[in-house]
Amino acid sequence: MAEPWATLGIDLLVEPTGPGLRRGLTDALREAARSGRLAPGTRLPSSRALAADLGIARNTVADAYADLVAEGWLTARQGSGTRVAMGVPPTPLRQWGREVVPQSGTAPHPRALTRPAYDLRPGSPDLASFPRAEWLKAARRALTAAPYQALDYGDPRGRPELRAALAGYLSRARGVRADPERIVVCAGFAHGLKLLGTVLRARGARTVAVESYGLGAHGSILAASGLHTTPLPFDRFGTDPRDLAAAEAVLLTPAHQFPMGVPLHRDRRTAVVDWARRTGGLVLEDDYDGEFRYDRQPIGALQGLDPDRVVYLGTASKSLAPGLRLAWMVLPPGLAEEAAAAKGRVDTCGVLDQLTLAEFLTSGAYDRHVRATRLRYRRRRDALVAAVAARAPEARVTGIAAGLHVLLSLPPGTEQSVVQAAHWRGLALHGLARYTNPAAQAEPVDALVVGYGTPPDHAWSGALDALCAVLPG
Repeated sequence: MAEPWATLGIDLLVEPTGPGLRRGLTDALREAARSGRLAPGTRLPSSRALAADLGIARNTVADAYADLVAEGWLTARQGSGTRVAMGVPPTPLRQWGREVVPQSGTAPHPRALTRPAYDLRPGSPDLASFPRAEWLKAARRALTAAPYQALDYGDPRGRPELRAALAGYLSRARGVRADPERIVVCAGFAHGLKLLGTVLRARGARTVAVESYGLGAHGSILAASGLHTTPLPFDRFGTDPRDLAAAEAVLLTPAHQFPMGVPLHRDRRTAVVDWARRTGGLVLEDDYDGEFRYDRQPIGALQGLDPDRVVYLGTASKSLAPGLRLAWMVLPPGLAEEAAAAKGRVDTCGVLDQLTLAEFLTSGAYDRHVRATRLRYRRRRDALVAAVAARAPEARVTGIAAGLHVLLSLPPGTEQSVVQAAHWRGLALHGLARYTNPAAQAEPVDALVVGYGTPPDHAWSGALDALCAVLPG
């Protein structure tokens, strides 16, 4: 009895043409290899499986394979199956209306990116320290316990298990007044900001105040929603909120300003909340690395002062890994429904990762991981501060109390040359100019924004040596 075709082998789209099945199949496979549609090394279905798929005799497929092996288009080895041969002769491909011959005789492929020897750019944790074993245990427990309905299209706000777990954790660890019904899970901070931009524009907002220093991508996201951004002044007390009169909302990093590294002064925290209450404005609080504070207890979230006027945005990108694409917003009443509507009718974040993170939080594994990485990052920070003080005394280190980066102040006029020297040595570095809003009324400052989270432990000492080698003095 013939087995159903859908249960056999691997899929291959091939359409025999021309006179005779054997010749038609041979020509179709040859053309697929010649054109690059079947890349060198691609494994083909067994003759039995392909014959079942096409509804033809197995000997016909076996003979076609044998012909192409003899011609050098395919290779066949015991235990390895039949594959497209390496080094297939090139044939012209048409791209954008003109013929292009691949130089290697293979299908075009993306060019490999050149990686620096050491990476001290800010914005990423040590990915080598991701808790794979604990995450896998949590995933197994979560998937075992999940009802089958959890795998269906879900609430656009996110899985209720994760929203409940986040509400408990954020209340305990960050001082956020969180209700699971007012939490919306999103695919990273940028996704959340895009949703908020959509909601603000729909409400009639036109201007969002931003910090003088920060990620330009955030301004671009808001601009794409039809919002104008205006930078606020900055000094040693952090962002100055006195110039908020023309804005309907403000985006801040109050716990640890990125990239300057200072917390928002308590008087200014109060002032920005007073502004929101008085004008009906909205504060967007980016708490991107609020858990990583080293010299004292973490500063509580600004949202705790007024959950009706502050949107809290958090993410797993720094504490776990950006590749998880998991972030969350704790929104004022009414705004949660608007944000969920902007997100769509169904949840667009991966259900399995949401369930796993919920289990990771409730089991205590998240707290253990954060505490362990906090200690590791503090040791790195201390080593960086000591090395710079001993080997490059002209550079001044600031913003060290929290986060995954420090600010290295440089002698005037040296930032660009230091960044270029680092590039020549295979060290990826960013200068402060990269994070300075071009519309900000600020005195030019030469500095480096040095991230110490990215290198794995085995590369940390080498990265530190490379950094000190390019610093003035």
